[in-house]
Amino acid sequence: MSSATTTDLYEVTMAMSYLREGMTRPAAFSLFVRDLPPDRGFLVAAGLESSLDFLSDFRIDAEDVDAFASVLHRSPRDLAPLLGLEFTGQVRAAPEGRIVLAGEPLLEVTAPLPQAQLVETYVLNQVSHQTTIASKAARCVLAAAGHPLVDFSLRRTHGPQAGYQAARLSAMVGFAGTSNVAAAAAEGLPAVGTMAHSYIEAFGTEEAAFHAFARSHPGPVTLLVDTYDTEEGVRVAARVLRDLHRGPGSAVRLDSGDLGALALRARAVLDAAGLPDVRIVASGGLDEYSVDELVRSGAPIDVYAVGTRVGVSADAAYLDSAYKMVEYDHRPVMKLSSAKVTAPGAKQVFRRPGYADVIGLRDEPSPQDGAPMLETVMRDGRRTAERPTLQETKERFTADLAGLPPTARRIRAPRAPRAETSAQLAALAAEVRRRIEDEFLTAAAGPAKP
Repeated sequence: MSSATTTDLYEVTMAMSYLREGMTRPAAFSLFVRDLPPDRGFLVAAGLESSLDFLSDFRIDAEDVDAFASVLHRSPRDLAPLLGLEFTGQVRAAPEGRIVLAGEPLLEVTAPLPQAQLVETYVLNQVSHQTTIASKAARCVLAAAGHPLVDFSLRRTHGPQAGYQAARLSAMVGFAGTSNVAAAAAEGLPAVGTMAHSYIEAFGTEEAAFHAFARSHPGPVTLLVDTYDTEEGVRVAARVLRDLHRGPGSAVRLDSGDLGALALRARAVLDAAGLPDVRIVASGGLDEYSVDELVRSGAPIDVYAVGTRVGVSADAAYLDSAYKMVEYDHRPVMKLSSAKVTAPGAKQVFRRPGYADVIGLRDEPSPQDGAPMLETVMRDGRRTAERPTLQETKERFTADLAGLPPTARRIRAPRAPRAETSAQLAALAAEVRRRIEDEFLTAAAGPAKP
C-alpha cells in the first residue's frame, strides 16, 4: 500500500461519490487555524515540505484499491474509479518558517474535487503537528534570550518520525543541536549528548566513570553530575577535568533539583577549581516557562537542553486547525455553523508592518503597505521550485520574528495580533451568506402550489 491510504475513511467514501456523480471540477480548500492555543502570540508555519512530498508522490494503485475495498467490505471492482488517481492540482502556501496568525490560510489546495478531498487528512496531519512543535520551540528560543538550546526530545515524542521533525523544526527556529542521530546526519545538524545515570552507576565511583568516559572521548566532554550528590559530583568532575587538562569546551550537566540554586553552587566550585571555561548545561523537564524563569533569575546556566515538554508541546498539544472547501467550480462556498463559520473564496494574506495583516481574496490587489504571503509552491502536481534548505527557512523565521510585536513575543500572557478581513472578502462573504439563506428558505417553503 502507498501513503494514499493514510487517510480517514470518509475521504474515500466522499471521493467515490464525487466520481459517481461526475463532480470532478476544480475545488479550492483552505487550511487555517481558527484560534491560537492559550499562551500563544503567534504560530510558525511548518509541515509544508512533507506535505508537498506526499502530494508529489500521490497515486492510488491496485494495492490501495484493495485496501479501500477491504475496509469498506466491497468488491475491488466497486472502487475501480479510484485506480490510477494522482494529484494534479495547485498549492499556494506560506513557506515554512513564516510566522502566521489565527484565521490566516497556511496553505490552499486547488484540484479536481476528489483529489483535493482525498489528501485532506495527510496534509492536515503534517501541517498541524509540525506547526505546533515549531511554535513551541520558537517560544523556547525567545525565553533563552541568546543562550544555546539543544533538542533532547526523541525518547518522549509520539514516534520516531515526530522525533525527527522535532529536531528539524527546532533547528529551523534557532536550536544549536540535537541528540537525535538520524536527524543530525540527515539534516546536517550538530549532534549533542552526554551520558545517562546508568553509565555512572555501572562504575564503582563517579570518578572512575568520568575518567573512563574521558578516555573514550578525546577533546571536550560533558559530565553528568547529579547521580548521587550534585555538589559533590561537580567537585569530582572538576578534579577529573583539571587533572586531564580538559577544561576548555567541557561542561557539567545538571538534570534534577533546583537548577538555579545548583547552577550557582556548581559555578562557584568550578571557578574555585580554576575552570572558568567549563560550561553548565541544564536539563530535566524544561520548556519555555522554566527557561524564562531561570534566565530572568540570572542563573549561571550556559546551555539549556529541552526534551519532553517541547517535543510533544505539552501545554498545547494540538491546533484548532481546519481544511475547508471555499470554492467549487468557481462558485464560492462557506460554512455557516455556529462558531465555525468559514470565509468563502480562494484567498491571499497580506503582511503589513506590525503584523496588521489583511486576509483578502486571491486576486485582489495588495494594500499599499502590504506584501502577499501565500506563494505558489506546486502546479500540476509538481513542485515549482527546489526544496528550500534548512538555513533558508531559518533565515525566513528570523526575519519574521524581528518584526513581531513585543506583546506577541511574551512568554506569559502574550497578546496575539489579529488579522483583518479585506472589504472585498467581507462583501463576498455577505453575498454568499445571502445566497445560501435564500436557497435554504426556498427549499424549506417547498414547491409552489398550482
